[in-house]
Amino acid sequence: MATLLVSQLLTNVSILLQDTTNVRWSQAELLSWMNDGQREIALYKPNAFIINAAVQLVAGTKQTLPSTAVSLIDVVRNLGTSGTTPGRSIRTVSREILDAQTPYWHSATAAAEVIHFTYTPLDLKHFYVYPPQPASGQNQVEMVYLASPTDATLTSTITLDDIYISALTDYTLYRAYSKDTEYAANTALAGSYYQQFMAIIQGKATAEMASNPNQSLGSFNPNVPGSDK
Repeated sequence: MATLLVSQLLTNVSILLQDTTNVRWSQAELLSWMNDGQREIALYKPNAFIINAAVQLVAGTKQTLPSTAVSLIDVVRNLGTSGTTPGRSIRTVSREILDAQTPYWHSATAAAEVIHFTYTPLDLKHFYVYPPQPASGQNQVEMVYLASPTDATLTSTITLDDIYISALTDYTLYRAYSKDTEYAANTALAGSYYQQFMAIIQGKATAEMASNPNQSLGSFNPNVPGSDK
């Protein structure tokens, strides 16, 4: 959860830069770099800014992700036409299987309740549902997707969780010192802060993998009863 004020983070950065009056690096440019850092974190850590929301489907099989979405993570369940009525869970399926088993699935009998969805990372902004959605009365579904962090302002909190404070500080310092690369020492400092930034992001990814509760589950084989125990 984000509770840290941007102004406090930038004040800390200015202290480390020994520029508390913002003569060399203005708060506006520090803010711009910090927002760039939020987007870079989301690039390397796709779960850094996740949206879980009810999304309205449109008629047919082809669907478009919300405008703020970068890529799809999951389509969890049907939520009815109101978006508030939990319904059937939705399972992902490869398009190759649908194409092989039901070649005309794009023109199959329409139904509001979604059974499957298919998605390819080669087309990040679209996914397909089966059966096709009807011409009217389309369902809403619970969707989980990666979004691009909205820009924070000088009077707001940071957009990402507070756990990314150190990474954002290091990234902002990296960009600040990159401004003065004519000085050899600053070039080295910029590289050092970027390395620290990447180390934090990679370390968090490793920690999340180690603490993932799903690791206690065995591999699931639908043909072997109890394989998910």
